[in-house]
Amino acid sequence: MTTFDDRENAYENKFAHDAEMRFKAEARCNKLLALWAAGKIGKAEDQIDAYVAEVIKADFEEAGHDDVIRKVAGDLGDLSSEAEVRAKRSELLAVAQEQVVKEA
Repeated sequence: MTTFDDRENAYENKFAHDAEMRFKAEARCNKLLALWAAGKIGKAEDQIDAYVAEVIKADFEEAGHDDVIRKVAGDLGDLSSEAEVRAKRSELLAVAQEQVVKEA
């Protein structure tokens, strides 16, 4: 193998690692957002895991995170605005990224 091949493999490995870390952070963010929303809604302890699964499932409806925002904002109704849900998601994404990096 040449130095060029080694460098190419290193870049490909870094790209794959970064993509995996982004995916994990997004999934963690969705979970944290669902937990936050469940608390605002007043979900019972035995309903929280099912609600988290619903929010995570909503993320597969379309590309991006708008589907999750719509789901959570719809579930919260008058308890929160879409803007507040978006702001909370941004805040929780930073938390999720930090958690994922610490676990790696």
